[in-house]
Amino acid sequence: MNLATGPSSAGIDDIYRMGFTVGEHSARHMRRILRMFLAQWELDALADAAELALTELVANVVRHVPGRGCVVLILRQPDGLRVEVSDGCPAPPRVAPDSGELSEGGRGLLLVEAVTDRWGTDPDLTGKTVWFECDVLRPVTG
Repeated sequence: MNLATGPSSAGIDDIYRMGFTVGEHSARHMRRILRMFLAQWELDALADAAELALTELVANVVRHVPGRGCVVLILRQPDGLRVEVSDGCPAPPRVAPDSGELSEGGRGLLLVEAVTDRWGTDPDLTGKTVWFECDVLRPVTG
């Protein structure tokens, strides 16, 4: 059982929310949690994109948020998945203006944009939430 949800009669909830203090290796554990939910929801096709995007958002918390605290939300939606990472730092994430070939950083949000269907940032009174959504491709019938 986690902070936001209790046991579900269906076996696994459509939502997972947990607070973390993240470190250098936290993304690996969060990917494992995400993969478990995607498998249960039969959304395995979204795993590669969602894991990469989640890794980048967690890396931003590790690099830029004092105290490294965040809340991760994984939400099953009718057409796919939404993942949110909320933290207490009001500074919005940004793409580094000069992410040259040899630069070691600044490409994370470009990767999130490239592998997800939508992403964004919602500021709030205590910080911000950075989120992304991945849609399931429906087979064309005809």
